[in-house]
Amino acid sequence: MFVQITKEEFSKEVLKKAWYQTNNIIWALVFLYPLIGVVDYICAGDVWVQFVIVRIIIVLLVLGFYTVFKSNKYNYRILLHCVFFLVSCSSAIFCNLVPTDHLQIYCLVYSALILFFNILVFWEPVHSIVQSLAALVLLSVFFNTLNSSSAEDFIDNGGQFFFIVASLSCLIPGARFKVMEREARQQLQIEKSNEQLKLQNQDIVEKNRIIDMQYERMLKMDEQKNSFINIAGHDLKNLIGSIVMSTNMIKEDEDRLTADQREFIGYITESAEKMQYMLNKLMDVKEIESPELKFNLEIFDINVEVRRIFRGLVETAQMKNIALADNILKLPLNVKLDKVFAGQVFQNLLSNAIKFSQTNNNIKVITSLQRQKFVFEIIDEGIAIGQDELDMMFNKLQTLNDASTSKESRLGLGLSIAKLITREMGGELFYRSDDNGNYFRVEFNVIN
Repeated sequence: MFVQITKEEFSKEVLKKAWYQTNNIIWALVFLYPLIGVVDYICAGDVWVQFVIVRIIIVLLVLGFYTVFKSNKYNYRILLHCVFFLVSCSSAIFCNLVPTDHLQIYCLVYSALILFFNILVFWEPVHSIVQSLAALVLLSVFFNTLNSSSAEDFIDNGGQFFFIVASLSCLIPGARFKVMEREARQQLQIEKSNEQLKLQNQDIVEKNRIIDMQYERMLKMDEQKNSFINIAGHDLKNLIGSIVMSTNMIKEDEDRLTADQREFIGYITESAEKMQYMLNKLMDVKEIESPELKFNLEIFDINVEVRRIFRGLVETAQMKNIALADNILKLPLNVKLDKVFAGQVFQNLLSNAIKFSQTNNNIKVITSLQRQKFVFEIIDEGIAIGQDELDMMFNKLQTLNDASTSKESRLGLGLSIAKLITREMGGELFYRSDDNGNYFRVEFNVIN
């Protein structure tokens, strides 16, 4: 995750960490500096009380400076310089007032204070160098004014330790400053990353809430859809049942009917029974919430079924002055399929071919046996429907809009159903629309 940090944000984070370290230095000094009075009691002789009083005064001054700088949000570096100067002044005075045999202890204490300060402080190394130089200057000034011994004695009795520690401890703040700056940057990156993660989490929660709402809406819509299918399905069952009942009543007086009337009644009865069969199948699928149809497989001559569909659509084609060319094999070809649904596939393809074709056109219906497969073909050499529109009709179950008002509305539901049924029964359906016209092809395995 990429996190961008501005200079202002980084400066605030560094200042916060600097004040945290400054607080540690101040309060550690407030509690520890008076405790050095134990050393004064042991080593300072008669003046140990004055030394302790000075230390207490230094602590009170440090607390006063700290309170003023903290409340007014002054620069922490100036506060540390003031504190270090007070400690350096008192320590330099103590080193030059104690007897020579105890000088080494006070130089070590002074060195420890400088080392402690440089270990904890968070500032640029140049400030530590300034403070070390100031400590050396103060020590030299008070040596000249308060100490009667020689410089060699002072150096031999602990002064060398002080000079070494004061010089080397200046190197610590430089490395520490870089480390703490890096820590401050990393801390800021972590905080900003956490903020971004919180925002992203809130966004995810909100999106999940929207998804849950949409899911609930879809469930309600699904319930409404199921209710509509139930109502429509039962109403259609009643209507189809009425048609079947009426045709059966007419058949009772079959002797009074002409041959053509009996043929038409046969078509009506057969169509109504097929509609009833398909509706029952679809209702069964809906009731068990299953995406699969259960076919009633039977062995039959598929050429006979195609010829029956062909004859049923001849008059529909004649109404548009379209000539249907019969190239259906006379040879029996047995298949094991659901006869009703197989017939529906041929019905949908041929009726749509007639529907989409222009008037005064020829459409060929061909069946053949190729590589142990029954092949059903429709060849329309008229104006092409368009490959894109065929793709939509066969795959997306949606209505195609056509700018030409002379052409019929192209609803792709029947073709989509034909493709679905063909695939579910183990067949294959192909189609093509180009400059040569429109072409449809269905293949099913035949039985030896």
